[in-house]
Amino acid sequence: MGTEERNSGKLYLCPTPIGNLGDITERTLEILRSADIIAAEDTRNTLKLLNHFDIKCPTTSYHEHNKYEKADELVRKMLEGKTVACVTDAGTPGISDPGEVLVDRCIRAGIEVTSLPGATAFVTALTASGLPSDRFVFEGFLPRDKKERADVLEDIAEERRTVILYEAPHHLRDTLKLLSATVGDDRRIAICRELTKIHEEILRMTVGEAVSYYTDRDPRGEYVLVVEGCSGEEAERKEKELFSGLSVEEHMERYISAGMDRKDAMKAVAADRGVPKREIYRDLLRNN
Repeated sequence: MGTEERNSGKLYLCPTPIGNLGDITERTLEILRSADIIAAEDTRNTLKLLNHFDIKCPTTSYHEHNKYEKADELVRKMLEGKTVACVTDAGTPGISDPGEVLVDRCIRAGIEVTSLPGATAFVTALTASGLPSDRFVFEGFLPRDKKERADVLEDIAEERRTVILYEAPHHLRDTLKLLSATVGDDRRIAICRELTKIHEEILRMTVGEAVSYYTDRDPRGEYVLVVEGCSGEEAERKEKELFSGLSVEEHMERYISAGMDRKDAMKAVAADRGVPKREIYRDLLRNN
C-alpha cells in the first residue's frame, strides 16, 4: 500500500476532482487502488474516474436515497475488517452529500475515519471571489421547502460573514431574484461556474447586476455563489429601522425578557436609539 499503512476496518473519505482530473492527489489514488470497496454517490461517474486511472476496485452505490441502510451495510463490512473508500461525484465526501451519515455510523461503531485533503468547490470559489475570506459561512443548497428557504434567506440577509451557496442551473435565476429581494441589489456577489473545467467562468458583480445578466442568458453548468456579508453600516441601519418600529416600552421588554435588569435595559435602549438614558427614563415616566 506504499506510504499509507493499511488498517483493517477503516473508512477513508476520498476527494475527487471537481472538474480537472489533474487535481486528484497521489494519496487519494493510492487509497482507491488499495481499498476493498469504493462507496460511490454514482457508480457510473466513479467508474469513468477509475478507468481513467486504471483502478480496479469493486464499487457500491451510496447515495441520498439509500444512505441509512447502505451505511449500516458498509459498517458491517468494516467491522469484518474491510477498508472502505467513500467518494462523491465531485469534491469532498460529506459536503452537500450523504457522506456525513456514513461518518456518523462509523464513529458510533468505533471505526477509524480518515478524511483526505483535496478538491472542494466552495473553497475554490471563495478564494477566487475577491470577497473577504477570513470569516465565511457555507450554506450549501438552499432548502426547497418555502418556509425553510425563507428562514435561511433571512439569516443570510443579516449575516456579517461572506456566504457561500451551491445552486443548480435550473434554479439559478429564482435564487438570484430571492437574494435580490432579501439582501438587496447592491450586495456584491461572485458567480462561479464550471470551476477547474475548460469553460470555467467567474462573474464578479452586484446581486442586481446578476439578476439582469441572467434575464437573457440561460444558466449552464453547476454554480457556486459567493455573497458579500452584511456591512456594519447596513447592519446598523437595519437595527435602527427595527427599533424605530418599537415603542420605548416594547424596546425595554425585549431586553428585560432576555434577563436584563431594568437599569441595564434602559442603558441598552438608549444606546440602540442613540439618545441619553434620561430621555428613555422620561419617556417611560410619561407613559406610566
